[in-house]
Amino acid sequence: MTLTNPAAQAFGVYVHWPFCLSKCPYCDFNSHVRHGGIDQSRYVQAYLREIETTAARTPGRTVSTIFFGGGTPSLMQPETVAAILDGIGRHWSVSPDVEVTLEANPTSVEADRFRGFRAAGVNRVSLGVQALDDKSLKELGRLHTAAEALKAVAIARSVFDRYSFDLIYARPGQTADAWSHELRRAIAEAAEHLSLYQLTIEAETPFYALHRSGKLKTPDDDAARELYDVTQEVCDKAGFAAYEISNHARAGAECRHNLVYWRGDEYAGIGPGAHGRIESDGRRYATATEKRPESWLMRVEGFGHGLVEDEALTREERADEYLLMGLRLAEGIDPQRYEALSGRPLDQKRIAILREEGAVETTAKGHLRVTQAAFPILDAVVADLAA
Repeated sequence: MTLTNPAAQAFGVYVHWPFCLSKCPYCDFNSHVRHGGIDQSRYVQAYLREIETTAARTPGRTVSTIFFGGGTPSLMQPETVAAILDGIGRHWSVSPDVEVTLEANPTSVEADRFRGFRAAGVNRVSLGVQALDDKSLKELGRLHTAAEALKAVAIARSVFDRYSFDLIYARPGQTADAWSHELRRAIAEAAEHLSLYQLTIEAETPFYALHRSGKLKTPDDDAARELYDVTQEVCDKAGFAAYEISNHARAGAECRHNLVYWRGDEYAGIGPGAHGRIESDGRRYATATEKRPESWLMRVEGFGHGLVEDEALTREERADEYLLMGLRLAEGIDPQRYEALSGRPLDQKRIAILREEGAVETTAKGHLRVTQAAFPILDAVVADLAA
């Protein structure tokens, strides 16, 4: 059943560059270290082939956002980025005000390289700063110092009109006072956007093994909640509203690409380990490509794509995704859209109970959203509404 007009939605393209200089001990992303070098020209041809194949399934779209994620996309040559953007433009229409974001690590930031990315078509960068003190950076396995991070931010500011950077909090031994000071310093350097993530211990990472053995101690639940509250207080006071549970921006400066995900719009996933949500033949498909770069490369060269998952979603699955992603946003979800997707309305009795508990509220636009006080228990609220 066709529930939306794909051509009328925002449409994003996510491009995954899976290579890093080193693997951080907390990271469970699809990233790989290759000391022998990377044949970027060969990879470019594979990206272009996968773009062509994906575009054939999604004709008539206008690309509103493009995001180079990883890995460390700033390790790409500007010519590689330019070729991929040209390929996107050949196979889809591109909005005149398209947002093109590229993730960068401070260790791979040079002014000339950033100017090259700007000339290629990138108009927004997101820097993986992660901390503003050297001890924490070392503990997180980062290769840069705080001074190098701030230099990279300054370079980004000089080249791009729009930039953002990430910080991780709830780090081992971190106090609320120290985080408040660090966050205020970050806001002084940020133009419009900050991504502030609470450290999570992911399975199959070095931090997971250290945590299980007791060698890595993170703040307990009460301390983590205090750090979260400090985050909201400091950012709100500075005009960096939390438009999503981990993302703060000045009004109008939200990351448009990430809004595509959270609002349940359509996006194509290109590159090793990239996920997508595309609509074809009146159905919505969840796609994922082969994670291992060399295996992805061979699949694309042999079949025209690296897909290992291509599953048509049921109405219930689409609705659950919309609920799960949309309730991360301060704007919340449209209950009528949920009903159109699922074929049934949200349970008003559950909503009434959650409202009474102070967990949800209704906006002036009639959207249902999680209250700021309940954001730390977002998963539980979503599970209750989806039951």
